[in-house]
Amino acid sequence: MRALVTGGAGFIGSNLVDRLLADGHEVLVVDDLSSGRHRNPAAELHEIDVRDPALQDLAARWRPEVICHLAAQISVRKSVADPVHDARVNVEGTINVLEAARRSGARKVVYASSVAVYGRPKELPVPGDATPDPRSPYAASKLGGELYLATYRALYGLEYTTLVLSNVYGPRQSPEGEAGVVAIFTDALLNGKPTVVYGDGTQTRDYVFVADVVDAFARACGPDGDGRRFNIGTGVQTTDRELHSLVAAAAGVPDEPRFAPPRLGDLPAMAVDPGPAFDGLGWRPRYDLPTGIKITVDWARGQ
Repeated sequence: MRALVTGGAGFIGSNLVDRLLADGHEVLVVDDLSSGRHRNPAAELHEIDVRDPALQDLAARWRPEVICHLAAQISVRKSVADPVHDARVNVEGTINVLEAARRSGARKVVYASSVAVYGRPKELPVPGDATPDPRSPYAASKLGGELYLATYRALYGLEYTTLVLSNVYGPRQSPEGEAGVVAIFTDALLNGKPTVVYGDGTQTRDYVFVADVVDAFARACGPDGDGRRFNIGTGVQTTDRELHSLVAAAAGVPDEPRFAPPRLGDLPAMAVDPGPAFDGLGWRPRYDLPTGIKITVDWARGQ
């Protein structure tokens, strides 16, 4: 298989590139390197903004069978501060990817969406058929991408699978991002810096290891899941306080976070139901949280 991966130098994208190469596929990486930095010498890298028409020309020359679209503006806070830029990257960029796929004759696009599209969940874990309720420009733009995928399938026969990702963590995640709390705790605890838990520590998230996420992408590159969307998570809620304890234990340091007032807009709880992906993709999460955190901390310690 020939796969083009947008955002392939980023956290999830670079791990996906490694997996696809290990499976024997040909891989072409597109990344503007605004945040991505992990390069695999076995994969050809083109430094292109996902909105650039040059992406269509590149795809027309290389003729991928599948495009895995992970390039995105992923900061909720930045989307609130500058919703126009968020829409340009996440909506216009996705349309450009779809045009690249259509014009190059690609069979399928596998799209990375976000649990942010669900807003404040009415049911936990959130079922895959829950009504979206975006509460930020970022969430709206990711949902917009989902709608465009369905439109291109109806109009042009371009297949897709949408993967709605819960809180992904693992090696190569940057501690600079707002959502990468495992990376933030790991970096601070390994370097003797203070850590902060916002609120009373009872806020929950559904943490899924990056190797499990890329396994879902790899499976979705085939015919399984055509025209469908799947939640990719564990369905397990972990509190911020529990997470800090797990990272501190893996790092071998005292479990002594500082507590700060809750941040405006943070959800009190989130988890997704990944059940439909078990049958639809033959996928299941294999890494429990303590195991994934140990791998992550060991990787960070070696950097």
